[in-house]
Formats: sequence, C-alpha cells, structure tokens
Amino acid sequence: MCGRFTQRPTSEIAEIFAAADRLDDASAHFNVAPTQQIAVVVERPDKARAVVGYRWGLVPFWTKGRASSHMFNARAETVAVRPPFRGLLAKHRLIVPADGFYEWRRGPGTTKQPFYIRRTDGRPLALAGLWSTWHDPEEPQEAEPLRSATILTTAPNELLGQIHDRMPVILPETDWDHWLDPTVTEVADFFPLMQPAPDDLLEAIPVGRLVNSARNEGPELVEPVGPALPV
Repeated sequence: MCGRFTQRPTSEIAEIFAAADRLDDASAHFNVAPTQQIAVVVERPDKARAVVGYRWGLVPFWTKGRASSHMFNARAETVAVRPPFRGLLAKHRLIVPADGFYEWRRGPGTTKQPFYIRRTDGRPLALAGLWSTWHDPEEPQEAEPLRSATILTTAPNELLGQIHDRMPVILPETDWDHWLDPTVTEVADFFPLMQPAPDDLLEAIPVGRLVNSARNEGPELVEPVGPALPV
C-alpha cells in the first residue's frame, strides 16, 4: 500500500523528468494524503510531457458521484480486469514522482511505527500510476473535468516485507519513456514493469508519529528517530 508520500517543488520534478511545469508549485510537501492534489507526469500523443495536478484517489469516468479516497491504490495483479481500473492500463498511464513514501509497521498492542522509505541515492521515485477524468453531471459539458489518479502497488521486496505486505510499483528511469508513451497500448507490455523494486534500491527509516496526522506538514516529519532497517 502507499497512503502517504513526499514531493519536491514541481520545477525540480519537471527538470528531472524533462517535462514542462504546468503546475508551478514552489512548495515541498512532506505529508501528501489521499484526496489532495498531487503533482504527476503525463505525456500527450505528440510527445509533449508535462507536470500537472491531479486529485489523488481515482474517480472513474462512469461513476455518478465523486468516489471516496479508497481508490488511491490499485493492485497491479488485478488492475487489467477490475471494473474501476479496466482499460486504464492501455491508455491512461502516468508517473507520480515522490521523494519517498511512508508505511507503518504494527508493534505491540495497537501501536504502529511509521517508516519513511526513500532511495538510498537520494533520487526521486517514479511511482507507476493511472488516471481518469470525470464530468460532474450537474455541470455543463464544457466545464473542466475532474482529473484523478491512483498509484499501482505490488508484492513487497525483502525490505518492505518487514513492514507491510504491499509496496508501490517503482519504475526505473530506463522504463519512464515506455510507461508514459500514449501510443503504446498493448497491456501485456506493462506487466513485466510492475514488479517489486530491487532490495538494494531503498532504505526504510523510522520517523516520529507526527506523520500519523495528515494535518501535520514540514521537513521534521522525515527526521530519523532510529537506524534504518537492515535488508
């Protein structure tokens, strides 16, 4: 599962992903939560790549009302057949850039220890995602649609398996172009990409419980409170 993550300013995201910055958000975000606007990387058929803002939590085009936040993740194993996501893998792919994400490990009793998971080299993570557009039936047809996104998850690698039974799909840089290319529509091409990340790519650092509330924000949320988990 991936329920919280961090993002750097969109100008930096645009530079890393060779995209135009259409969002122009100069802030770093340390506690991004479902239903909030997130920065995503999308590409049009003319190869124009851009950083734009989408709602985190998929609202399928056919729904009668805005969906709740529970569709902020989609399981890679079933994404091609489950009704909310069926058809999106072929034509509606995007990347969610993240400097890291949070996961919680259950401790004694009801306590849970939050961990911040990031790349060991400090580079951003390219999380595989899908998008959809939804038109409010009570609004005019020419009104701007709601654009929303979900993050794909898969089985954990050895490191994440110590914390949770799922992890987000993390795309290596060599696969960014293929994943974003809207002219590639063969679903079978993408299943090999939706695998657990290599065990040595990430580190999991215990952090304080401030992150437990989505109202909290700031760089102190990612400050370590102990040593990283061993792999």
